[in-house]
Amino acid sequence: MVKNMLEMIMVALWICLAAYATWYFTSAKNYAPITLKEARMLWKIHKRNIRCVARKWREIKRGDKIIGFECECGYKHVQKRPIVVNTPTPNIESQNSQTSAFDRLHASYKSK
Repeated sequence: MVKNMLEMIMVALWICLAAYATWYFTSAKNYAPITLKEARMLWKIHKRNIRCVARKWREIKRGDKIIGFECECGYKHVQKRPIVVNTPTPNIESQNSQTSAFDRLHASYKSK
């Protein structure tokens, strides 16, 4: 009976550990650097969306990299990304497949 209870407790602990690890790796984030141009564009979008009348903003830096901005009105935007993230694979098609896709889209018939 005691052995059966210990097995159930061990299974429950392993399930809890797996659930915690999954939560941690999917919710943990680190700062992602952005360019000055991107920060300026995000600030302009913020101004337009909430009709902010602020005239100044400042960069939020971590080390020597810009990670976000803070508006004069108090709004802060910090760019974050998950710790565990895959880089997207480029979708590169060969020249022949691009030509055939072009032909299919723009030519309803082939001349003889």
